[in-house]
Amino acid sequence: MKWLLGLLLIINVAFFSFMQWGGVLTNEGKNVQSQPLLSAEKIKLLTVSAPAAVQSTTASACMEWGEFSGAELARANSALSALKLGNNLTQRQVEHTIGYWVYLPPLKNSAEVEKKVAQIKELGMEEYFVVSDAGKWHNAISLGVFKTEAAAHKFLDDIVGKGLKAAKAGERMSKHAFTVFVLKNPDAALTAKMALLQKDYADSELKAVACTN
Repeated sequence: MKWLLGLLLIINVAFFSFMQWGGVLTNEGKNVQSQPLLSAEKIKLLTVSAPAAVQSTTASACMEWGEFSGAELARANSALSALKLGNNLTQRQVEHTIGYWVYLPPLKNSAEVEKKVAQIKELGMEEYFVVSDAGKWHNAISLGVFKTEAAAHKFLDDIVGKGLKAAKAGERMSKHAFTVFVLKNPDAALTAKMALLQKDYADSELKAVACTN
């Protein structure tokens, strides 16, 4: 019986020792003790920076309306003046080597030229030019120049109806300057107004373009 009691005592001692030091023996206690305590004041929250916003680089928009010359130029200029666009309205010039013109054929002398000019003025026409250069067109009277043949014939029909029966339309082999109106940054309201205005000028073109300095 003594040996049995001794064996039980040894087992109890061994079990108690394992409970006390078993963690060290299995390195579990060592791992736990090696973790430092977290201090609240040392905790920092990491913030993730949002990507910078990409700014749009929309180019300035302009609108071009043209091309005009002669009486149509004066009429279009008057219509735009009524809109009071100020510095937002500019002009640029373009040239075409081959164009069309409406004219009165060369007259015999200066007396006939003066008589015909008087008739032109009576009809309310202010855009005309007497050709003074020597050659086959000497003393002809130019009534208007146009970029297209269709525009020239349309104008011809109009002035023949007014009484200038001798007027003709034809190709004019020379450089003609035309005006294009440029509107800077038009808003929706102005764009709508221009679309309506353009309908009164069948031979004109209204288009959106990028602004240039």
